[in-house]
Amino acid sequence: MEDLEQNSVRNSQTLAGMIDHTILKPEATRAEVARLCDEAIAYGFASVCVNAVHADFVARHLKGSKVKTCVVVGFPLGASGAAAKADEASRAIAAGADEIDMVIDIGALREGDLDRFRADIAAVRRATTGKLLKVIIETCLLDDAQKETACRTAKELGADFVKTSTGFSSGGATVEDIALMRRVVGPEVGVKASGGVRTAENAWAMVEAGATRIGASAGIAIVGGAGKGGPVGY
Repeated sequence: MEDLEQNSVRNSQTLAGMIDHTILKPEATRAEVARLCDEAIAYGFASVCVNAVHADFVARHLKGSKVKTCVVVGFPLGASGAAAKADEASRAIAAGADEIDMVIDIGALREGDLDRFRADIAAVRRATTGKLLKVIIETCLLDDAQKETACRTAKELGADFVKTSTGFSSGGATVEDIALMRRVVGPEVGVKASGGVRTAENAWAMVEAGATRIGASAGIAIVGGAGKGGPVGY
């Protein structure tokens, strides 16, 4: 029984360290964001992920902790243009962001305008030099060939992670998409499962498929059940 309890604790701590504790709803208040920051520190989450309007507030709240400040860019549509995204990323970093999660130009990818698609990611990569960049490809709007192109391009342009979803479109993360993304980017690039991940079982399934980060607003519920179905020693 003692070994089982220890394994459960180990799983909980490991899973917590993979979670971006997220609040992206437009009506989020500073009190709600502050609570999220306190929870992230208490549970040892990887980051707190917020809209840019909260970047400075979160960075100041997390100062002195190991939890990173993560800010979304071009969110949630990805349709604001390369220059606007790069400027938004630069401003977020100046406000204290450690990590940037950008949404791709989905329309450019779907219509096969790969020059525009690449330029969009490249502009944000230049603006985030020295910081961690995650590229949100919104898998629910793409076919498998487009997902592969998005992941391959993000890797070529120096992204640190590819990420499934904003959580604001027609679908979220699936085990199948995580496996596809991991296969394309290999072991060198992180894979973030985001959108609809609400239980420990679901989170562990994503990890087993290749995810190295989990974006979730249900982080506490997830780690509360982390010993259930989680592989020992992960």
